[in-house]
Amino acid sequence: MTAAQENIQLKNTKLDLKIFLDGLLADGRINLQDYDRAIKDRHAADHRGKHILHYLADIDLIDQQNSGRMLDIESLTMALSKQCGQDYYRIDPLKIDVAKVTQVMQHKFSQLHEILAVEDNNDEVVIASAEPYMDSWESVIEQVTGKKLRRVVSNPIDINRLTTEFYSVSRSIQGATAGISQLKGIGNLEQMLELGNIKEPEANDQHIVNVVDWLLQYAFEQRASDIHIEPRREKGNIRFRIDGVLYSVYALPMAAMNAVTSRLKILGRMNVAEKRKPQDGRIKTKSPNGDEIELRLSTLPTAFGEKLVMRIFDPEVLLKPFEELGLINDDLLRWQNIIQNNHGIVIITGPTGSGKTTTLYSTLKTLATEEVNVCTIEDPIEMVEDSFNQMQVQENINLNFADGVKALLRQDPDIIMIGEVRDLATAEMAIQASLTGHLVFTTLHTNDVPSAITRLLELGVPPYLIKATVIGIVAQRLVRTLCPSCKQAEEIQPDAWDTLTKSWKVKLPQNAFSAGSCIDCRETGFKGRQGIYEVMPFTESLHEYADDKGDLPALRKQAYKEGMLSLRLSGAQKVAAGYTTVNEVLRVTPETAK
Repeated sequence: MTAAQENIQLKNTKLDLKIFLDGLLADGRINLQDYDRAIKDRHAADHRGKHILHYLADIDLIDQQNSGRMLDIESLTMALSKQCGQDYYRIDPLKIDVAKVTQVMQHKFSQLHEILAVEDNNDEVVIASAEPYMDSWESVIEQVTGKKLRRVVSNPIDINRLTTEFYSVSRSIQGATAGISQLKGIGNLEQMLELGNIKEPEANDQHIVNVVDWLLQYAFEQRASDIHIEPRREKGNIRFRIDGVLYSVYALPMAAMNAVTSRLKILGRMNVAEKRKPQDGRIKTKSPNGDEIELRLSTLPTAFGEKLVMRIFDPEVLLKPFEELGLINDDLLRWQNIIQNNHGIVIITGPTGSGKTTTLYSTLKTLATEEVNVCTIEDPIEMVEDSFNQMQVQENINLNFADGVKALLRQDPDIIMIGEVRDLATAEMAIQASLTGHLVFTTLHTNDVPSAITRLLELGVPPYLIKATVIGIVAQRLVRTLCPSCKQAEEIQPDAWDTLTKSWKVKLPQNAFSAGSCIDCRETGFKGRQGIYEVMPFTESLHEYADDKGDLPALRKQAYKEGMLSLRLSGAQKVAAGYTTVNEVLRVTPETAK
């Protein structure tokens, strides 16, 4: 009997354990011992009520085609897809238009038949199910939508969990906006007169509370580093930044978006009534697994209303050793030598989002022993840490960086961290602190290490003070790291390698990898990020270049002679070690001559 004939006989029937196991056995995925064990243990109390795929994943069947691996639920789902002749579909919440797919069917109908709409296109609706032979609901969907139906097989755990999540957030948004006329053009630049009694949902409305709770938990689950809430003319966008890339998550009606923004401002202890000027706030909460998470909030008035960005800080980052951050080999030794000084200025430079704060906090955490007093002045405080004495800039009471450092110097500090040198006054206070025996860490926004010297000169710092105080400069970027579960061995083309390493004539690595595609990384090929660094101890031989001319090429050339690696060459080490790809390094690093 063919598979097609078997499927006809199985029409409108639940998935049968024995038939599915027979298929696994015939395909060589399991052995007879596991086959018998699966039949025998099915009715144990621990497994009652579970879907067959969930049950089989829990009893750890050995995958005979992949030595040493167990058949997890995704492998079993793919095996079922093959048996029934329906496409396998990995549900990625970030790729689903939740507002649209929840309109395909009612929540109760979805729960009753254990199905979930995952795509709603112009002429086709795609329905995910883990019961491929049940078809009693098909005609209903086709009749209601008037579209062609395409069935796919998906993980039953994902279907159940996401059905609850999708319909819950959709119901909350509908409840919050029920009976409200759509507010069009509400913003700073456009105002439209709406007649009638219009009332927006309140920030403390339970529906809005549910939406905000879902949004934060969803961001934690997806490993997002930032949440963007962006008002537009008709609707507002919610986007997550994951591994440096932005993904659209949801499109909210503007009335609901305004309430969500207000709710978050309340939680962040910000002025809810003030929508004309930027504000900063912070929220401390817990992830679903109980870890403490810190969020930094920033609002910005835009043409269509307040834009809100939340940066998510994981306190565990503070505990990571330098090697995990990406400092390796000679760069690590140079950095450790720089930070062991008991006085001087250490500068970390790079654009916004390049990981400067993480490197700073990890370094301060390493140095903050019981014998030293570590004080910081920040704008704003990024992460609250018990080992430091942290102070926040408050321009409204004339407490700026320069005044903050002046105050800190009277607090008997050993190590001072200045969030950013923005002006001459702050630079002069950092220099004064350094000259009086303190180790000072700070940041600048420049492209590379030599540019930091030029930036100080532009601010008006005399060259002799730069020579007397600066002991080391680091530039950095973040590259996405290859997913360890799916990265594939690849031979690098000589032309691509030469583009990366330029005239350094670095030997082409024998073992390199390219991005694959798997469940762990959501088919992106990358999971997590790591730093690449340009570390320059500011030695006496480099001092002659810290003059009014600011001869960058000569400074860079001498630094290279003394062993400094360019950002691209540091990235090449990561490529050779199998952490990332040539294209990823080229994407984030500036081109520099040798």
